[in-house]
Amino acid sequence: MTQISERARILVVDDEPANLKVIREVLANDYRLSFAKSGELALQLIENEPPKLILLDIMMPDMSGFEVCKVLKANPKTAHIPVIFVTALSHEQDESEGFALGAVDYITKPISPAIVRARVKNHLSLVQAEQLQLAHIDLIQRLGRAAEYKDTDTGEHIARMSRYSKVLALAYGMSEYEAEQLKQAAPMHDVGKIGIPDSVLLKPGRLNENEYEHMKQHALIGAKILENSTSPLLQLAHKLALEHHEKWDGTGYPFGLKGEEISIEGRIVTIADVFDALTSKRPYKKAWSVEEALDLLKDEAGKHFDPQLVDLFIGQIDSIIEIKNTYTR
Repeated sequence: MTQISERARILVVDDEPANLKVIREVLANDYRLSFAKSGELALQLIENEPPKLILLDIMMPDMSGFEVCKVLKANPKTAHIPVIFVTALSHEQDESEGFALGAVDYITKPISPAIVRARVKNHLSLVQAEQLQLAHIDLIQRLGRAAEYKDTDTGEHIARMSRYSKVLALAYGMSEYEAEQLKQAAPMHDVGKIGIPDSVLLKPGRLNENEYEHMKQHALIGAKILENSTSPLLQLAHKLALEHHEKWDGTGYPFGLKGEEISIEGRIVTIADVFDALTSKRPYKKAWSVEEALDLLKDEAGKHFDPQLVDLFIGQIDSIIEIKNTYTR
């Protein structure tokens, strides 16, 4: 067992002491176990110290396992805890009801020690993987905010533009998973600004030619920071850092990519980023109105921006404005 599995606490809920004893014999060497003989007591224990996983009997007096599971899944603080039903019930309808309530698995009585160990280990591994993924996403967002704090003083820009990107991705036809991945990677598009001096980044006025050339390096700096990762999410972030200043007509930087040479993700993030930059106050400019920003998108369709994506973005303007209002102080 891994160190994480050895420390994991499992709550076993069953009104029969003999059943609790059997589970103890199977799992006690590998996990910290807590026991409850009723649904009500289980809910009290969970409130005091949420376990990593729950083994839950269904047929209990006063409060059934189904009822306990329903309460847990209705509470945001406990909804994430995996529930495995351990039961003598074997009817397909009973299993369907349990899965509909949010259970992750069934173990039938009389239990097989090998099956119990395997199911518990597998589901705890899934919990660990999910926690690592959440930590991964959290780190990406925090690094994105690190760059934005130099430029905008808040992390609101990345909160808005990443959500704009997801809305536009869905409108384009990406799956929910693909659009969510884009939303999670988008905060890293400007991470290269970390390498740009404040005298250039925060200059309250138009940049001269030398300063502008220096500013353009942030795309390459960001790509350098993110390159050679084995993570699909960071690979996507690398692409966005490199491409978010490319233009549809080939006049962008750093490589002058043109049209569909720019990835669809890069084209989406470019529109989301520019729209939010235009409608936000910066040290060197006032915030534009939504109408003014949309006029610019229309004018630059086919030049700066993919014209199809501009139309789709405008078609989602109600959702865009809702995000803007939600994530603006």
